[in-house]
Amino acid sequence: MGNISRWLPRPPNTKRPPLAALLDAKTRPRAASTMDDEQKRQQEDWLDTRQHRLPSFTEVLSRRTRPPVDLFMFYLFLQREGAEDILDFWLDVQQHENLCRAYFKDVRKSGRTIKEDWPQYWDYARRRGSIYGTVVGLQPGAGKRSMNSSGDVLHDAEKQGLAGAGDEKRSGGASTSPPPRTPGFEKERIASASPPTADYDPPRSTTPFSLSGRTSTLFHMRRASRAPTIIPRSAAITRMDLVASAERIFYRYLCPATTVNSPENHEIYLPPALRIHSFTLSSSQEPKTQHELNILAQIPDMFHAQKEYCFRAMEQDAFPRFLRAKAFGNLTPLSALVRLALGLIVLWIGLACGFALIFLDVHPKSKRFFLFFPFTFAILFLISHQYELDPILVFLGQSESTPFRTLTIREPYVKKLLLGRAIWVASLVMICSTVLTLIFWAVPGHRL
Repeated sequence: MGNISRWLPRPPNTKRPPLAALLDAKTRPRAASTMDDEQKRQQEDWLDTRQHRLPSFTEVLSRRTRPPVDLFMFYLFLQREGAEDILDFWLDVQQHENLCRAYFKDVRKSGRTIKEDWPQYWDYARRRGSIYGTVVGLQPGAGKRSMNSSGDVLHDAEKQGLAGAGDEKRSGGASTSPPPRTPGFEKERIASASPPTADYDPPRSTTPFSLSGRTSTLFHMRRASRAPTIIPRSAAITRMDLVASAERIFYRYLCPATTVNSPENHEIYLPPALRIHSFTLSSSQEPKTQHELNILAQIPDMFHAQKEYCFRAMEQDAFPRFLRAKAFGNLTPLSALVRLALGLIVLWIGLACGFALIFLDVHPKSKRFFLFFPFTFAILFLISHQYELDPILVFLGQSESTPFRTLTIREPYVKKLLLGRAIWVASLVMICSTVLTLIFWAVPGHRL
């Protein structure tokens, strides 16, 4: 029957599929399989390198690390220093940029170009450059602004995770320099540079993490957490949504505290060239004048230079201290201070008992070996305070997140580092306790 069917007339609307389509159908699964194998191999290589090094700051921000060096622990570390507003600002600006990207993608999906929908922004991006160049359809080399940023080193899925990271942490890359200035731009720019005069702007700290103007949260109650920034996606994103997002960021982080009397306002430090002193747009009123439309065109890129500055400040200042605290220790400052007090008290008790056994000439002399126990606990507490590491917690696989609250150590390389340091601390405690006990045992008794 198969041979006869070849000679039967074919229906008039039936067409033999072209050879190219058949070849494409056969090679498409093979190409997809090759891409999957390549991605899997890259993932395995990345995991293999993570076994032998500490995570980078970009990996922590993209939530690709595990406790105790994840984003949540980094936020708690900054919170203890009273500097969590820097990370809050970075995450909120990242959300603002994601909102702008979503707006541009919605415009392009509707069949319109950015030039037709928003000509003022198109002209601004073409002249000044924009971090959304590939999204809005500009040439990769167009404009003067660098296209790389701390957010560009994150994949799309990681950016979505970062958008939720800001909400979760409140409830529970190469960086670039600021863009060069051009004549005439300062007239339109909202972020006007402050003149270097003392009467215009009072002197402030020279770094976001300077302790001179901050209050440590070590002995103070944690301040109320701010409401998370939520991007609604129930309706199409409009330009007024972008204005509302920028307005919220300005009044929350950049507006001087003396201007807005609100518990939501926590001004962060920025160098004079990056400070924004006014926000003339309003989320409740459509911009109408040409000046307001020109300012509206700057909304998507308004906080990018400030965000890059905060990224560099965290990467160069706070993040190394965070790694020293969490990759080489497992105690919080308050817990270490409590161990210091307990160690001094127990050491005083051990010394008092030891001198009492000597000057009372208690027999048998072997009773002095019981001094080993108070000396061990005292030296354990004191050395744990010195190294900010409790070997017992490390052997149990635990690290403190907040004072006297622990979580499981899941980062492989950090676990190996802490285990090696815990063995060293435990050996040091045993050696010191043994030596001190033998000294008190060897001293001859003399009854007073």
